[in-house]
Amino acid sequence: GNASPLLSGSRSSKTFKPKKNIPEGSHQYELLKHAEATLGSGNLRQAVMLPDGEDLNEWIAVNTVDFFNQINMLYGTITEFCTESSCPVMSAGPRYEYHWADGTNIKKPIKCSAPKYIDYLMTWVQDQLDDETLFPSKIGGCSCMPQDGLSWLSHALIPACPCFPGVPFPKNFMSVAKTILKRLFRVYAHIYHQHFDSVMRLQEEAHLNTSFKHFIFFVQEFSLIDRRELAPLHELIEKLGSKDR
Repeated sequence: GNASPLLSGSRSSKTFKPKKNIPEGSHQYELLKHAEATLGSGNLRQAVMLPDGEDLNEWIAVNTVDFFNQINMLYGTITEFCTESSCPVMSAGPRYEYHWADGTNIKKPIKCSAPKYIDYLMTWVQDQLDDETLFPSKIGGCSCMPQDGLSWLSHALIPACPCFPGVPFPKNFMSVAKTILKRLFRVYAHIYHQHFDSVMRLQEEAHLNTSFKHFIFFVQEFSLIDRRELAPLHELIEKLGSKDR
């Protein structure tokens, strides 16, 4: 099959927040390329699986950055329709409403408009992704690697390389990643429930559906989001899953 439109360069370049780049030549960049290549095969269930011999934290880190970039782009296409007046609360249909708290700056959940909530949310995610102690970019790869043609693993054994051993992922990495993904899901849920008509007018629905399906298969593969959190899009998730059984 063809590579999904998510990966082609022709996509609208308007993003809500600046894109988070994975440094070229790093092992994480290689993992991202692997993910893109397997996505192109069309089998998403297989594409999300942990590649042989890879570190689970690193695989989750690379994909989390990728999902942030995708949602950033998807929400960027509809920001003009998501306003204080159109979306005075952050909701996903009539039964689900979200109040913002990040545990540090805002400890007690506050009720706010969807654009405000999503701004808080994406800024918070960005801060986590930019935190080298949480998302180390130096892990398993280095800037001097590409020239010498060695695999990153054999390169790691060269004592002269200043980039190793790199920074390990912290003990709380998985719980932070789960919180990031749980919150990113809410942006998908808001777009589907409140702005799908705009998505269709812009002819972005195939793009949105492919991105969300990839996201859902990924979080299902590693049990990263509680089922109750996924309830606002339960029917869509069932439908997307049934096509692949």
